Amino acid sequence: MSRRFNTGGPCRPAYDHLIPAASRLPEVPRLIDQQGYFVVHAPQQTGKTTTLLALARELTAGGRYAALRFSCETGRACGDDIGAATRTVLDAIRTEAEDLLPAELRPPAWPAASEGTLLVAALRAWAQVCPRPLVLFFDEFDTLRGQPLISLLSQLRDGYTGRADDFPSSLALCGVHDVRDYPFNIKLESLRLGDFTPDEVRELYGQHTADTGQKFTPAALDRAVELTAGQPWLVNALAREVVEEIAVPATEPITVEHVEEAKERLILARATHLDSLAARLAEPRVRRILGPVLAGDVLTIEPYDDDITYLRDLGLIAPTPPVRVANPIYSEVVARVLASRIQESVTADPRSFIRPDGTFDLPRMLDEFVDFWTEHGDFLVSGGYYDEAAPQLILMGFLQRVVNGGGYVDREYGVGSGRIDLLIRWPYTGGDSTRHVQREALELKVWRAGRPDPLRAGLTQLDRYLDRLGLPTGVLVVFDQRPNTPDITERTAITSTTSPAGRTITLLRA
Repeated sequence: MSRRFNTGGPCRPAYDHLIPAASRLPEVPRLIDQQGYFVVHAPQQTGKTTTLLALARELTAGGRYAALRFSCETGRACGDDIGAATRTVLDAIRTEAEDLLPAELRPPAWPAASEGTLLVAALRAWAQVCPRPLVLFFDEFDTLRGQPLISLLSQLRDGYTGRADDFPSSLALCGVHDVRDYPFNIKLESLRLGDFTPDEVRELYGQHTADTGQKFTPAALDRAVELTAGQPWLVNALAREVVEEIAVPATEPITVEHVEEAKERLILARATHLDSLAARLAEPRVRRILGPVLAGDVLTIEPYDDDITYLRDLGLIAPTPPVRVANPIYSEVVARVLASRIQESVTADPRSFIRPDGTFDLPRMLDEFVDFWTEHGDFLVSGGYYDEAAPQLILMGFLQRVVNGGGYVDREYGVGSGRIDLLIRWPYTGGDSTRHVQREALELKVWRAGRPDPLRAGLTQLDRYLDRLGLPTGVLVVFDQRPNTPDITERTAITSTTSPAGRTITLLRA
């Protein structure tokens, strides 16, 4: 039976494609040999549990350690009841040990102890009778909250000095967040389980080819790497969508067109992973970072600001500077979710923008957007939700509605860029029955109080964007958001101008 691309729960080697644990956390064996206590953290659905299970199996099979991974998540429901939370953790240890460890390595009956010392007493009793050093992976440790979490960390710290013979030799706390706000100064290192590298994405997809003979074209592989930036759930979900849902026949290669279709289907379906990501957008600390990113503004945050770390822990922004959304699929989800209320308000019929020859009528779209903007723009901008990027979100929502189903809108935005770049890709069939793709580029700028007219900078930036795309012309949209400006009907107009490179540019001032 062919293995599958797994998007739900830990991967099983016999059934699912996976990347070997040793390559994902190569530092772990060294830390375990040093009797280290350490932290492993990564966003949800990055492969933590799969990697920890594999590491525990490999360490135990090596004959030197008794290693076990177990989840603390059942303790979440215990609230601040330290005793109940500790007992659920110990129950999880026993259940996993009975399933995964040989009899001689399993824990004895837990000793009687007070609620505040139950965990340290139990682990000490196990370490004293186990013929091998214990290595424990506390998965989902940060699902515990308040007093139970403080108690767990305190008891582990209390037992730490006896770890040679009377306590676990090495252990890892594994979760979404690092241990920063709690007393755990015995940790040797904090490891972040990273996304797949481009080579690992190709290796994973190559496993499908080895099993079935079906190849991904080089362009399809490159596009999958680009769209996902290696985020493990996205890498698997994209391939699963192609193989199982689009169901490309095994006799045919998987092309970049298949990957694009799969990306669109994933975004429209709003799978649980993407939906949980979208739900974070309403959080104030998320809005405080993503608002300037969407608008292309410079971040104004205090030194040691924890909000960026919080978003990186969630996997919402990239793990390295500059601040940017983690990958193009997340960028698309963020923009579509925030622009969705606009999209639902647009009454224009998408079919009315398709010319008789099948091409997209961009001038008509701009004319109709002007009508929509002059009627609703002031009201929609005053909504107070991601107000730094409100005008741009309005245009993106309108554009998504009229392009929806027939083409694609690619978005580029990032902190400090001062703009949002949009590319419409519109597939159509020409008179010779061959497939073509019409491309139209737009750049969005905002004129704010105390700043000069962004026209000149916008034209220069648009020239660079058009050079990169190889397009002869484009559209510059400048939203005037200064106070005390003329009425929206007076300041909104479409004209033509010339860029520094000599291109004829459509200019929409709004």
